[in-house]
Amino acid sequence: MALLPYLIAAWIFLVGVYGLATSRNLIHAVGCLSVCQASTYVLLLAVGYRDGGTAPVFSDLKPGSRPLVDPVVQALSLTDVVVGATLTALLLALVIQIDKRAGTVDPDRLSELRG
Repeated sequence: MALLPYLIAAWIFLVGVYGLATSRNLIHAVGCLSVCQASTYVLLLAVGYRDGGTAPVFSDLKPGSRPLVDPVVQALSLTDVVVGATLTALLLALVIQIDKRAGTVDPDRLSELRG
């Protein structure tokens, strides 16, 4: 049962990568990148989970009496959410500017990006 969260995180990541590889729309590509980012949330939560664990901020617990949850992983998860939201907002703003300048969000029809 401990392997299941890791498999789910890998499956979510692969779904996002598949959507990104088959995307013909920049807005869809940004959404697929957000799905890939969501797989890291599941992965971080799987790493930090402890069965029967409690928060380490309670002072009435004796050391070693019960397992504690790692607060660093929780902080990394919150940071991951903030970075993901910022990245999504930035990429959507860039897609809006591309649509204004080129008139399309289809990556195959963007001639300015060809080398």
